[in-house]
Amino acid sequence: MPEEYDLVIIGAGTGGYTAAVKAAQEGLKTAVVEKDREGGTCLHQGCIPSKSLLKSAEMYTEMQESAQYGISASDVTLEFDKVQDRKDSVVEQLHRGVRNLMNRENIDVYKGTGRILGPSIFSPRAGTVSVEMNNRQENAMLLPKHVMIATGSRPRQLAGIEADGKSILTSDHALHLRELPASLMIVGGGVIGVEFASMMSDFGVDVTMVEYTSRLLPQEDKDISKEVEKTLKDRGVHVYTNSSVQEKKQSDSGRVTLRIEQDGEGLDLTAEKVLLCIGRRANIEDIGIENTDIDTENGLVVTDEKCRTKETHIYAIGDVQKGMQLAHTASREGMNAVNDILTGSCEPLDPARVPRCTYSRPETASIGWTQEQAEERYESVKTPRIPFQAIGRAVVQGHTDGFVKLIVNGANDDLLGVHMFGSGVTELISEASLAMLVDAANTELSETIHPHPSLSEIYGEAALAAENKAIHF
Repeated sequence: MPEEYDLVIIGAGTGGYTAAVKAAQEGLKTAVVEKDREGGTCLHQGCIPSKSLLKSAEMYTEMQESAQYGISASDVTLEFDKVQDRKDSVVEQLHRGVRNLMNRENIDVYKGTGRILGPSIFSPRAGTVSVEMNNRQENAMLLPKHVMIATGSRPRQLAGIEADGKSILTSDHALHLRELPASLMIVGGGVIGVEFASMMSDFGVDVTMVEYTSRLLPQEDKDISKEVEKTLKDRGVHVYTNSSVQEKKQSDSGRVTLRIEQDGEGLDLTAEKVLLCIGRRANIEDIGIENTDIDTENGLVVTDEKCRTKETHIYAIGDVQKGMQLAHTASREGMNAVNDILTGSCEPLDPARVPRCTYSRPETASIGWTQEQAEERYESVKTPRIPFQAIGRAVVQGHTDGFVKLIVNGANDDLLGVHMFGSGVTELISEASLAMLVDAANTELSETIHPHPSLSEIYGEAALAAENKAIHF
């Protein structure tokens, strides 16, 4: 007989396990189906391992530049195998933590592939989950009142230049390199591409970037994109924008040559390895969607503002449905879906209140509308901008590159967006996130008392600059 549950979640990534913990805490009998390791892409193939490598790259650079702080460090050596060992240790520690969360909340974990069944002898409606178990021949049958699809995504391939894990890589492959290539060509200038470009250039790799659109980080404010590209170029990264990959050629030396077209002209670019960073594809195959009335569009599950599918007892969260492919949005969507199961209502996720971060060196962080988006929506927009050079703590730390730019409604001083480029801004963005949540006005930022000396003082300066009253700039 099938095991009955209030909620069965297919996928134990960040969104899935967060929703499972929330549901269990609220008294719902909950199960999770996961064919691999708990934690999903973010923990094992994305956020955590990449940030661990980025931290090592940052430390390597800072040690090489330590003389500016009066500290002489000679014979600084990069031991990349130990960098990878540290990354693996970080991932394993956090993986144990996720497993402990499951055990603490008495969440049943089924290790295998879950598939949603249509109406059957078990239930008159679609939603029974059959689990092809990893460790035994007989399938487990789960009969839930509600189902949540949280199966995540995988790197997208490029037709004709498919990844082989050797000379053509995806981010999954690149995170597990045991030796650094002498040169690397990155196809794609979004968040993942920029982070790898920053990391690899800091490790001493000769990096080339190829981006289809007119600028790196095309989803960000143009001022952010401009500074990111300038900084990478200053560090020796070769950047080709307005460029498309036409074909792959293999040279005699074993290096990879790609034919690209830039502004109508053909170019041949060569590197030891190519890294594809052209987006991600939802994992919705082979999970039984065809057995339901669930709609899909462009490879994504169609949901409403509550993350409900056409089968309203079946939810889809995270990368499998249309929205921002971020771990923290998946977590919030999972919790919102649980709230809807419990109460019949939840606060829809507002994309304008979701912070976005790129962990390059320096970092970028943003929330809300860009200047271009705001000017399309409002008659009057103010865009005060303060450089970190004006902030004492930034000067002390030796990290004065970058700025904070506010987007302010000129009619009522409402805060519409915040865009940051500089050291530590992925932590600073949380104040902006709170300000957006409470619909703060620009003046409320200027009246907030920030400690001195701190990087957060830049908020007050930028807010005052909107009224032409900045103190230190």
